[in-house]
Formats: sequence, C-alpha cells, structure tokens
Amino acid sequence: MNNIMLQGTMSGVGKSLLTAGLCRIFKEDGYSPAPFKSQNMALNSFITNEGLEMGRAQVTQAEAAGIEPSVRMNPILLKPTSDVGSQVIVNGEVLKNMSARDYFKYKTSLIPEIKKAYDSLNAEYSPIVIEGAGSPAEINLKSNDIVNMGLAQMLDAPVVLIGDIDRGGVFAQLLGTMMLLEEDERKRVKGLIINKFRGDVSLLDSGISFLEEKCGVPVLGVMPYTKLDLPDEDSLSERFEKRGIEAVDIVVIRFPRISNFSDFDVFEGVANVSLRYVSDVEEFGEPDLVILPGSKNTIEDLKWFRECGLEAKVMRHSERHPVFGICGGYQMLGERIADPEEMESGGEIRGMGLLPIETIMGKEKVRTRTEGEFSGLSGIFSSLNGLRYEGYEIHMGQSGEQYCSRNNVYGSYVHGVFDAAEIAGTMIRTLAEVKGICLDNVSVKSDRERREESYAELSKVMRANIDINMLYDIVFEH
Repeated sequence: MNNIMLQGTMSGVGKSLLTAGLCRIFKEDGYSPAPFKSQNMALNSFITNEGLEMGRAQVTQAEAAGIEPSVRMNPILLKPTSDVGSQVIVNGEVLKNMSARDYFKYKTSLIPEIKKAYDSLNAEYSPIVIEGAGSPAEINLKSNDIVNMGLAQMLDAPVVLIGDIDRGGVFAQLLGTMMLLEEDERKRVKGLIINKFRGDVSLLDSGISFLEEKCGVPVLGVMPYTKLDLPDEDSLSERFEKRGIEAVDIVVIRFPRISNFSDFDVFEGVANVSLRYVSDVEEFGEPDLVILPGSKNTIEDLKWFRECGLEAKVMRHSERHPVFGICGGYQMLGERIADPEEMESGGEIRGMGLLPIETIMGKEKVRTRTEGEFSGLSGIFSSLNGLRYEGYEIHMGQSGEQYCSRNNVYGSYVHGVFDAAEIAGTMIRTLAEVKGICLDNVSVKSDRERREESYAELSKVMRANIDINMLYDIVFEH
C-alpha cells in the first residue's frame, strides 16, 4: 500500500481526529498503519518510552493504530512561548527557541530530518496516514512548505481535503482552497470530506453536486458532528466552552499559554461532576477543587494570573478548599520562580507561597516517563496515599520534589497523574463527602478505557458516513 494525506481548509477542521479514525480502520482491516505529521504546533505534548517529546495528536493516532508512539511520527514540534516565538523540538529534543521569522527561514534545513523520519516509518508500516497543518492555501506560507502540499509532493502522497461545516461556509472553504492551489497541487487532491455536520444530510445533495462539478473530485462523505472522549491538541478545544455546574465542581485555570490540558480529561463525562475552564474572576464561582495546569511560559502566565485577579481568588479559595497544581501550575504554587538562562521569558517572580518549593529554570529539559505511589499527602487528599500513579514529566525548571503538599494545597510534575480510575474516583468521592454528598457508586473509567471506546466509535461512524472503498482506491491506485 502507498500513503494518504489528510489536509484541511483551516485549523480545527478535524484532520487529527479523522487521521486517527483512518489509522484505526486500516488496523481493523488487517493492515499495519502509522501516522505522520512532519511539523506540529501544539502545547499538548507527550514523552515516549525513550524520553523524547512529541505532539499529543500523533500519540492518539498511534494508539488508534495499535502501535507504540515514536518521535518519527512527529519529527518537528513547535511549542509557542509567545505570540511571535516557539521552542523548536526536533526528533524529540529541544533545538532552541526561535522567532517565527527566524524559523520560517530555517525550516527547510530540517527537510532531511523529515525524510529520514518518514522513510524509517515507511520501512516498518503500511500505509502511512499523513496529516497536514492549518491550510495548504495560506499564500504567505506556501514558500518552502514542509507540512502541506510541499510535503505531499516530497512524499508523493495523494490528498483528501477536509472542510468544517459546523463553522459555516464549507462550500467556500473547499472550493476556495482548491482555487488557490497550483495546478499540480490540485491534481494531488483525490477527494473531499465535509466534517462536523448536524442535521439531515440529504439537504446537502445539491451542494455536494456543485462541489464535485466545480472541484472535479468526488465528495467521499459527510461526517456527522461526533462527540468523542479523545485528547484535544490545542487551544481551539471545545472543552474550554462554558459548562453548567454539577454536584462536584472542578475548575481549571485557563492560562494564556495553557499546556497539556488533556491531564484533566478523566474528570469529563463523570456523572455529577463538572469540569470548567475559567479565565476571569466572573466565571470562577465556588468550585470544590481548583487546578492550576501546565504552562509553556510559567512566569508570564503567573503575571497574567496575578493581574486579572484570579490569583487572589485562588488564594482565598485555598483557605477552605483544595488547590492542585500540575507542572507549571505546581511551580506557581511555590515560593519563587527564577529563569536566569531565559529559557522562557527570563527574570524572576514571587510565587504564591502555598507550597515549600523554589523553581530554577535551567537549560536541560526534564523528559521522562515515571510512576510511583502517593505517600505523605496531607489534608483532604490524604485519601490518595497508597495509590499508584504513572505518567510523564516535561519541564525546564527544577523544584526538588516530584510532588508535595501542604494542608489542602498539592503540586506534582507528573502529567497524567489523575488518569488512573482509582485516583480520579477517590478524588471525586472525597470532594463529595466534604459536601455531605454520597457518590460511592460513581463510575470513573481510566483514560485508556475511554479512549479505546472512542476509537471504536470513530471507526464505526467513519465507515457509515465515508466511502471507505473509495479511500482504499486512492491509497492503492496512486
């Protein structure tokens, strides 16, 4: 089998999800697929068993394919540190921080790394399901493209173009993108998919006929809007939308540079539990637990947190209710954060003073898988003592302890520390007990269980709404 590439009319159209679904379908049909995305920009990342860092979306896709995640699936990862700069990670290791302008000039020098990673995957797996990034019709970015049509040409990949009807204007999205492509690029597009449709699909018949006539390629299907419990890649996540408040209310502070917010997915979908992301004082309410998540620029996000008034809210909240910090959020809870090497924004800042730690940013980035057993926790979550956790660490700063607590304030460097059903369930039951609510029968599934159910559902929905035989024709005939 050959490869196939999914591109989109813009960011957030569902490329990552459909790539995962196609990986699962190929796996179910007896093939050995693997995902590939040459360059990913995201703050949700993952540490492999080798201690290397890659985008979370390709981890999800690898899991859907039934294989172990490898940095070869995502050789370049960009983690924004500001509006105009990113940390550049190549083959799982930090290269350096670069401005957008400098990276634009530099990126073609990474083509050998891209080809090496792809060729290595292609020697072991078939087919390779390639994901683009953003839109192939961004005129200002087409020069020296290494992630959309430039990559498709480099790897001789047929392309399926995806549009998002939920945002509106899907016909303009798809036709406009095709019109902006060069003739040789248009020839690579073998089909179109309309994604995230709500309603009676027959109402699209005339529009589909119009698209096929004007674009000269078939519409392979219309995917319904499907709610799945899979990690989101970036800050376009619908998880950030406001939600109602349930018996147990958990608030996550939405920092401007929030990272690895998939850490909290395990709490979603649990009966009588609400998980809300808040970014201002008015949204805060009276939660039972506040979580400070990871951040790609801890000092700048702490300044924002302080200036918008949410820090004062959380400080008062900590006098009566628990607060839990993960990674950058853990660092903020300490006495001091210093960045003498300017690994993020540089400088030094006073922490919240709720935990007895100090953080010094260094040049070496901690990247490791980890596991352990809670012990010595104080306060309300002493109920976690004796329970085992596992996950991974990704951080520039050193604070001395992997986790610690003081009264009802807790911090940990471990991403995924809540993923085990026993840990999340214990926390929910403990929070409910404090309020006099009995949730002994609360049903919490592990992160892996929920994802496996979602992969199966995604495959089922794709098979029912997309012409899979036509997709196979594209893969085999190209």
